[in-house]
Amino acid sequence: MALMDLANPTRFLALSGRILPWLTALALVTLAIGFFLAFRAPSDYQQGETVKIMYIHVPFAWLAMFGYSLMAISALGILVWRHPLADVAHKAMAPIGAVFAFLCLVTGSLWGRPMWGTYWVWDARLTSMLVLLLLYLGLLALRSAIEDPNQAGRAAAVLSLVGFVNVPIVKFSVDWWNTLHQPASVFRMDGPTIHSSLLWPLLACAVGFTLLMLALHMAAMRNEIHRRRLRVLEARAAAEAAYA
Repeated sequence: MALMDLANPTRFLALSGRILPWLTALALVTLAIGFFLAFRAPSDYQQGETVKIMYIHVPFAWLAMFGYSLMAISALGILVWRHPLADVAHKAMAPIGAVFAFLCLVTGSLWGRPMWGTYWVWDARLTSMLVLLLLYLGLLALRSAIEDPNQAGRAAAVLSLVGFVNVPIVKFSVDWWNTLHQPASVFRMDGPTIHSSLLWPLLACAVGFTLLMLALHMAAMRNEIHRRRLRVLEARAAAEAAYA
C-alpha cells in the first residue's frame, strides 16, 4: 500500500485497527523488559538509587521533543501538502506531547532535589523544556479558541513551525550554555559516556515509551476521525431537520 493511500481516513482506520493491538502489546512488553533491566541495573557511584529515575525522565524528555517534531512535520502536511490526515495527526499529538513534557519536568524536579538541592532553577535546559510545555499548551488553547476547524488547524500549524525552533534549543542547551544541568551523555559525537550497564536499560525503556507514544497517537487519531465523522452526521441531521 502506497503512503498516499493512507490519506484516506477509511483506509487508515482499517489498517490502524489491525496494527494498534499489536503495537500496544509490543509497547507493554518492551516497557516491562526495560523496567526489569532498570530494576536490575547497578546504582550510580555518586547518585545511588536516585539515578533510576533516569529510566523514565530521559525517555519523557526525548519523546516530548519527538512529539513536537512530529507535529512540525504534520504542520507542513497541513500547510504545504494539504494531506487529509495531517491535521488529525497534529491535533492528536498535542495533548500526548504535553503530558510527556509535563512528566519530564516533574521527574526532573524530583531528581534535581537530591542532586542539586532544589526542585527548580532557571537553567537553560529546564527553562527551554518549560517553554516546550507552554508551546504544547498554547497549541491546545489556540485550537479551542478558534471555532472554524480548518482555520484552527492552519493557525496551529503556523504556531507549530514557529515554535519548532525551540526543539534544537532544548537538545543543545546543555552544550551551548554551561549551566546546572549535566551535559548530554547518550547522543554525542564522540559516543555515549554512560556505562553500558546503565545505557542498555535506558535504551530499552526509551524504545518501550516510544512504542507507547505511537500507540497512543494512533488511538487518538482514530478517535479524532470518529469525532469528525460524528460532527458531520450531526450537522447533516440538523440541516435535514431544518428543511423538514
